[in-house]
Amino acid sequence: MDREDVLRAMRGDGQSFYRIVEEKKQSVYRMAYSYTRNEEDALDIVQDAVYKAYVSISKLKTPEFFGTWFYRIALNCAKDFVKKNSKVTTVADEVLVNIPDRDMYEAREERADLNRALDSLGEKYKEVVLLRFFEELSLDEIAAVLKIPVSTVKTRLYRALEKLRIKADEVDGVERA
Repeated sequence: MDREDVLRAMRGDGQSFYRIVEEKKQSVYRMAYSYTRNEEDALDIVQDAVYKAYVSISKLKTPEFFGTWFYRIALNCAKDFVKKNSKVTTVADEVLVNIPDRDMYEAREERADLNRALDSLGEKYKEVVLLRFFEELSLDEIAAVLKIPVSTVKTRLYRALEKLRIKADEVDGVERA
């Protein structure tokens, strides 16, 4: 990311702001989608995050931290969206039976299992797993986004993976001692 673009954006240059956001929007979209599992909702979150970043970029203190600053705004937008719009979707059995492609059905089931497992973690563990494995952020970057110490990131990640391991064992019918 070009530091000069960030500085110009901080002074109100819309084109510079567009360029620096353009570099981050795919990553932010993926994170938003992992929270909502809906394309339109994820796009709404990205739009909200871009707007909030645009109106408050003059408050950014260090241009080098634009990426983590913007990501934190987007993460907060995603959390707020999920809180406001939590909904349960059920699928009728006849719809599942009539799915033509068995592989596609199995892939959807695996994704649904993964989503249920992530949802069972609790917010503080889920966000660390999403940032680490879906967004491929380093532990230092996660700590910066969440404003927590790296040691806390490591602890949450370890505990989340342990909980997911237990869930996987339960699904496989294996009981842990």
